[in-house]
Amino acid sequence: MPSEPINSVTSRAVFVPGDDIDTDRIIPARFMKCITFDGLGEYLFRDVRKDESGAEKAHNLNDPRFAGAGIILSGNNFGCGSSREHAPQAIQRAGFNAVIAGSFAEIFFGNSTNLGIVCVTAGDAERETLAAAIEADPGLELTIDIDAGEIRYGESRIECAIKANARQSLMSGNYDPLNELLEGTDSVDSVAGALPYMQRG
Repeated sequence: MPSEPINSVTSRAVFVPGDDIDTDRIIPARFMKCITFDGLGEYLFRDVRKDESGAEKAHNLNDPRFAGAGIILSGNNFGCGSSREHAPQAIQRAGFNAVIAGSFAEIFFGNSTNLGIVCVTAGDAERETLAAAIEADPGLELTIDIDAGEIRYGESRIECAIKANARQSLMSGNYDPLNELLEGTDSVDSVAGALPYMQRG
């Protein structure tokens, strides 16, 4: 059955500055020695948030003003580098359900969409304006309206974009490929049952 349709995301946001933020910065490889994705949120941006002793560095993700934010605002080419699925898993398990960036690496974007993480693009000037608004008021709520293609906050709104196929998948609730696979169980059984080498003697 389809997942819950996602038409919009409303939450406070945190600005994570920088272009070309790769998946190893999002979740360092040494934390990927796991059987499941449980607990990966703890290591989100680990090396830029903490030093070697584990003490917190000055970083917006450590700033209590932004605690509980559910949207990441960042730069261009977000999620580049390795195609590891752990990166969007860490983002989601740290409590984020949307990312606003200038652009996204293709595989990261696809992996995120499959999890129901909304990834939209906005221009440089628009993101600078958003970052300033968030810094001025950390309690500011943003609404990413997928259908309207805009981000609203206070009395302001800016345009954003999302790929048409991702937009359709999110709004229809058909973004999780596992659900699609499970829906086809009867067809798989039917085909398998007709294969001679699947017949038991």
